[in-house]
Amino acid sequence: MEKQENNNSSKPQWRQIKSSDSSKRCINPIRRMVDQMVIKPNPSKKLLPLTIGDPTVYGNLMTDDYYVEAVVESVKSHKFNGYAPAVGHEVARKSLAEYCSVPNSTLTAKDIIITSGCSQALDMCINVLVNPGENILISRPSFPLYITICEHLGIDYKYYDLMPDREWEVNLRHLESVIDSKTRAIVVNNPNNPCGSVYSPSHLKAILAVAERHRLPIIADEVYADFTFLPNQFHYLASLTDKVPVLSCGALTKKFIVPGWRLGWITIYDRNNLFHEVRQGLNDLATKTIGANTLVQGAIPKIVSYDNQPFFDSIISTVVRNYSCVKRMLGKVPGLNVVPAMGAMYVMVHVDLKRFPKFASNDEFLTAMISEESVFCLPSECFGIENYFRVVLTTPEEKTREACQRIQSFCEKHYRCLEDIVEEELTSSQQLESLILQPVNCRNGVTAAGENGKTVVATK
Repeated sequence: MEKQENNNSSKPQWRQIKSSDSSKRCINPIRRMVDQMVIKPNPSKKLLPLTIGDPTVYGNLMTDDYYVEAVVESVKSHKFNGYAPAVGHEVARKSLAEYCSVPNSTLTAKDIIITSGCSQALDMCINVLVNPGENILISRPSFPLYITICEHLGIDYKYYDLMPDREWEVNLRHLESVIDSKTRAIVVNNPNNPCGSVYSPSHLKAILAVAERHRLPIIADEVYADFTFLPNQFHYLASLTDKVPVLSCGALTKKFIVPGWRLGWITIYDRNNLFHEVRQGLNDLATKTIGANTLVQGAIPKIVSYDNQPFFDSIISTVVRNYSCVKRMLGKVPGLNVVPAMGAMYVMVHVDLKRFPKFASNDEFLTAMISEESVFCLPSECFGIENYFRVVLTTPEEKTREACQRIQSFCEKHYRCLEDIVEEELTSSQQLESLILQPVNCRNGVTAAGENGKTVVATK
């Protein structure tokens, strides 16, 4: 018996199983920021989260029945129950090629890689162009998934600034200044999340000119293609160049209001066969997942060929009405500045923290807004800049109005005009000076402020 116990004690013991270094690098900045915030809503007010970029979450925006029937037909056909080619079914890729062709680029099925949503498309594009230790350029502010992908792959990233006073246009001088010998691509997000900006053809051409001078391909995140507020218009970046190679990332997600269908794509807009090796690289990367959702692929020909402008107009009109509400109501709130939006599903609001001296940071400001008014907006620090918050514009209109009313009440409660702040600081300074100068009885003497504010002690 004693011998058996000794044998058991010599066996190795279970220890905590560690996760890989790769998994530890896979961190989403939004989750990191939100997890650090103390989110305790006011129990007397229902929480109004203006944070979620899923247009279906409130139930007020739904896809068209035609698209649902197209998927049902695909399921019932029994043609799409098996594995597809890793890059996607050819019938789906051919339809997407026609859908994404532009005047200077007539595409074929070989120019399309079907992915599991736009997120995988972005991951594959960054992965195929950049090695660990090399870098890509991303905007500031920017969609945080770019950072998640880069950190996971061991790829460096460098920011180029957007200019809020110019409706979030790219600071072209700064963009060019951050390019170095290890830069491999520029990421351009248009229409933009989180800013809601939509770039004009002239500005897009200016960005392309920088890329051409430095012989850099562009990864165009165009998941919000055509999602613009009139009179603004969307232009595919590749439609404006015959020299710069572009990998465009798109999806059914936003325009068709089906993020859960997980159907995205990469469009290869090649120039002079510069993407010959990249094409093979994308094909190889696609084999990691053996293709995207086959049932939705089967519905793609019907979905993208159907002229359904009234449906798209109705979705955009809801977003525009919400934007108009935010602009009208928050635009008159002292201490806030609504930066104009032109598309996508978001608008950024600047917070002048000097006018809210109670709060030392944007995080404190927004956390207090949750605890007092139960309104939750994402801090701009999630997107790489300070002292803004992002408002999602896909909520029901009555919720948008109520949220704006609560934000207004919160700001009016905590706002201080500069004159009041100066007066409060002056009063505080005078009170402090009075305390310093006032004699204080001590056991062995009297203290007082001496010359140059130094404390002296006079003994009795």
